[in-house]
Amino acid sequence: MRPFEELRIWQDAQEIALAVYALLKDNKDYGFRDQIQRASISISNNIAEGGGYNSDKTMIRYLRIARGSCNEVRNMLYLCPKLGYCSEETALELNKRCKSLSNAIGAFISYLESPQSQVLSPKS
Repeated sequence: MRPFEELRIWQDAQEIALAVYALLKDNKDYGFRDQIQRASISISNNIAEGGGYNSDKTMIRYLRIARGSCNEVRNMLYLCPKLGYCSEETALELNKRCKSLSNAIGAFISYLESPQSQVLSPKS
């Protein structure tokens, strides 16, 4: 497996975390802000952590956690405009990026679970 820094999903997760931080940097709802920021960082953290193991099974487990964090961010982005924290357009655009990332993580999980991956990877 390539270093996690070379994975497009990790790079995209980093960009989403930066966008979430920028979006809510001045928000005074500290509980909400902290939760969505933690969830956004959790995406790339779990991709990185899973990439540190030489096991497809372990990587898949961490990718599933990353995908769950991505969905948590998406859920909270639906609340942002309703709470007056950003425009509907801003929330939808970032949510679209999160959905795309979630789909890419799912595709990577499917690849790692596929027989072709097992031929190319060390034993899990």
